Amino acid sequence: MIKHRIYTMSFARVYPEYIKKAERKGRTKAEVDDIICWLTGYSQEQLEAELEKDTDVETFLMEAPQLNPARTLIKGVVCGVRVEDIEEPTMREIRYLDKLIDELAKGKAMQKILRTA
Repeated sequence: MIKHRIYTMSFARVYPEYIKKAERKGRTKAEVDDIICWLTGYSQEQLEAELEKDTDVETFLMEAPQLNPARTLIKGVVCGVRVEDIEEPTMREIRYLDKLIDELAKGKAMQKILRTA
């Protein structure tokens, strides 16, 4: 199986795009970091270390300390595909993160994004 190119892309390259998307809509880098940490279980310090190491996206997600069990509550469409229907586990995790950032950019409250409300 040929891996999608996002798998081998540096997370440090993708990360600023998430921040730009959020900031264009009046949201903050801190909120993006909160979402990433909530989803993956990385602490802020661990997240920064992974960015420094230039870890690829697949490794960043597959070696995450503790993927949040509530992530399975994330539903909806990203790039024309329903996230809950994605069978390939790594791509599903990538799309979960994409969906959370989309929700942030659309102005959704952090409580709802993090599935705590």
